[in-house]
Parts: sequence; structure tokens; C-alpha cells
Amino acid sequence: MKPLQCILISTVIIFALTIPAATLAKSSEDFYEEEGQVFDEWDVCRTRCTGQGGFFQVFSETEFRPVIVFESLGENADEAYRLGQKFAEGYPDLSQRAEKIFTFARNKIRYSADADQFGFKEFAQNADEVAATIKLEGFTYGDCEDYAILLAVMYKGAGHRSAIVLAPGHAATLVYLPGYKRANRSLALDGESGWVWAEATGGNNHLGWMPEQYMGAQLTAYEVADEAMTALEAPGKSPATVTQKGGTRGIQISPFFGIIAFMWLLPMFRRRR
Repeated sequence: MKPLQCILISTVIIFALTIPAATLAKSSEDFYEEEGQVFDEWDVCRTRCTGQGGFFQVFSETEFRPVIVFESLGENADEAYRLGQKFAEGYPDLSQRAEKIFTFARNKIRYSADADQFGFKEFAQNADEVAATIKLEGFTYGDCEDYAILLAVMYKGAGHRSAIVLAPGHAATLVYLPGYKRANRSLALDGESGWVWAEATGGNNHLGWMPEQYMGAQLTAYEVADEAMTALEAPGKSPATVTQKGGTRGIQISPFFGIIAFMWLLPMFRRRR
């Protein structure tokens, strides 16, 4: 077996995180609409990943901040965080615990395009919405950012360090597991090795398997802290009804993550001029 290769991932240092939200198995009154976009009670735009209000606050190919994760941690921790705590109680071994959490997310979320289940080209769910639907229905639907957000929060609840990682057109999770033997690549975050790729979007994936197309790609990661943020009052906003309708299975690239891919490609075009 070839020795593990080490990939240095550029990252943004993290500041804050947290808060739970209502399950999307039914219509919610906690959303409002503004200029055709849907926002939640924390003024996070669920239908856009880019910009100051976007759920990942993507500003460039090297700068983002996954604010939606802040809705499920710290003093506002809820369903997803408690799930992680239960895995910590049941599995004292760190590697086994991380694998069990990964398998839970992989098996309980069925990959589906947001347009099929929400009627929006893009709609990000926070970790507690995903966990609450799993608790109610036994499974749920989601796309890559939904897997990543749930895993990042569950790992924090279980006592692991975790991060959200963005690649062109894709989002995944990193978990800190130094010495983990099943990883096909050893990753470094801010110069610190021992990070493992968690790619739960495929039914046969295992923890530590990193898709080949991302091994040589521009990656940016943001480590998650167990902190909270405060919900904001939004008086006079037009309420938006968001209903989860189910979904159809199949891997598709989110249109807004297509924007991320475009951002990564821009420097290539600039260099050719």
C-alpha cells in the first residue's frame, strides 16, 4: 500500500456557530421572503450560498464562513448535537465513534436535488432540521451541503473537531482523526495533519474515502467552533412557507455550488490572458 499523501488545505479561521430551527417536514412560519430569496429567523439566506447573507457566505475561492452551522451549536444545541452526544456515550473509541456517525448520516439521508423536495433550485437545511426529520420519518432527503452540515454538528456533539470543506461544485466534512488507517489521503488544515475526509453522499462510501477529482482541486476549509449566535427580529417581512415534499435520488450539482466552481475556475482564465 502506498504511503498516505498529505494535502495542505487553505482555510479560514473560525469564530462562531449555532442554533436550532424548525423541522421542514411541514410548513414553517420562521422563514421570510425578500427579493425572491428565502431567509430564516437568523437572517441567513437558505436559497443562496454566496455573499454576506448566504448560508455559507462564500466570497471567493478561498474565503467563506458556513454561518448556517452556527444555528445548531453552543447554547442553542438541539437535535443534531444530542445525536452526536449519544454516539459519544455508546462508542468510547474515537475512530469507531466517527465511523458510526458517518454511517448514520450516509444511511439516513437520501441524496436528492433541492428543486425536487423544496421547489427551489437551492435550499440549505440546518443540522437540526435534518435530524428532526430523521427522528420523525426514519430518514430524510438532502444534497451535499445538508450531509456536510449535519456531520459537522454531530461530530462536535460527539467531542470531535470538525470542519466544512468546499471544493469546486461540492461541500463535504472533515473530522480530526490523527492516525486513522482507512483514509486514502491524509489531510492538513492550517498546517495541522490528521484530518479525514467525510464524503457521505454515496451509499457505499466509507469514512476517509476522498474522491479522486478533489485530490488535486483547490480546497478551502473552515473549522467549526462550538459557539452560538442570536436570532434576529425581522419585523415587517413577508412570511415564506417552505414545505419539504420529498425527493428523487440522484447526484446533481447544485446551481449555486456551480457558482463556487466558477469562482475556482476564474483564476485559470485570468492567467491565460
